[in-house]
Amino acid sequence: MRWLALLLLAFLAACGKPAPVGQEAYVFGTRVEVLVWGAPEARAHAAMGAVLREFDRLHRTYHAWQPSELTALNEAIAAGRPHEVSEELAGLIASAQELSAQGEHLFDPGIGRLIALWGFQADEFKAVLPDPGELARLAAAKPSIAKLKLENRRVASADFSVALDFGGYLKGVALDRAAAILKTHGIANALINIGGNVLAIGSKGETPWRVGIQHPRAAQSGGVPLATLELRDGEAIGTSGDYQRFFELDGRRYCHLIDPRSSAPATGTQALTVLIPPGPAAGMGSDVLSKPLFVAGEDWPRLARKLDVAQVLRVTADGSLSATAAMKARLKFEAGNRDIRVAD
Repeated sequence: MRWLALLLLAFLAACGKPAPVGQEAYVFGTRVEVLVWGAPEARAHAAMGAVLREFDRLHRTYHAWQPSELTALNEAIAAGRPHEVSEELAGLIASAQELSAQGEHLFDPGIGRLIALWGFQADEFKAVLPDPGELARLAAAKPSIAKLKLENRRVASADFSVALDFGGYLKGVALDRAAAILKTHGIANALINIGGNVLAIGSKGETPWRVGIQHPRAAQSGGVPLATLELRDGEAIGTSGDYQRFFELDGRRYCHLIDPRSSAPATGTQALTVLIPPGPAAGMGSDVLSKPLFVAGEDWPRLARKLDVAQVLRVTADGSLSATAAMKARLKFEAGNRDIRVAD
């Protein structure tokens, strides 16, 4: 990603106070970092190393366009062959099917071929529109993860247009795995950031972890965050935005978040942030739940209620802000008071 959706703020300790130790890497097509506070340095580095190794394994195993277990499955689906997958991948598919259905399939990992057709299965994006005929054929097929039939570890589909892309799902999986790994290493205070999806464990001593929500038009804001908030133990936050993976053509922005209803990039929203309460799948929620709400556009409050997401901030295409009351109460706007519409 060209920009992190969330900027970690104030992670350097004030003068005379202990600072977190951290490690960084580039995984899932973005910068990731793990910060640990209050643990012996050797233990902290051992724990962070284990986390980054798991990130790398997940990235390689489920890469959407480089040879991986996921591409092997997609090739079998395209050929009309049933395919036996690992127990882990079977679990991921079952979970993604459930989450996609809950979000009315506005976020659907089964539209990998659409994502590729729009040019977003690449490290760099070309400002080229899809072939109209091929796009029309895929749109008519209506690919969806719901069309996968999963029996134990055997996956099949009668619709050969389905292809899995876990790009909007795997970071959430990784966040929850990271939290579990850190805890098994005896780490009580940490912050995990995967390209702007952030999960907090404990605190930074007597100070809560504080994160900033990136302004979706960072160049216009001079790099100043849109808002900041304090993350409580176990909370996770994530942003979907049109500024992370996109191209521009003839003055129009095309982002990687595809609306399955139109088979085209979603419009109407610059960014949408969700704050997820503590739980075993808080990281997953921070990654997955922002997507259908982003795609839903003006209908996001209804869908947020259905998904039981109480803390949401949306930036519309014209830059105006709306949020749930619970989210507004948590935010501190760096540029002073901002006009923000409460939409519950």
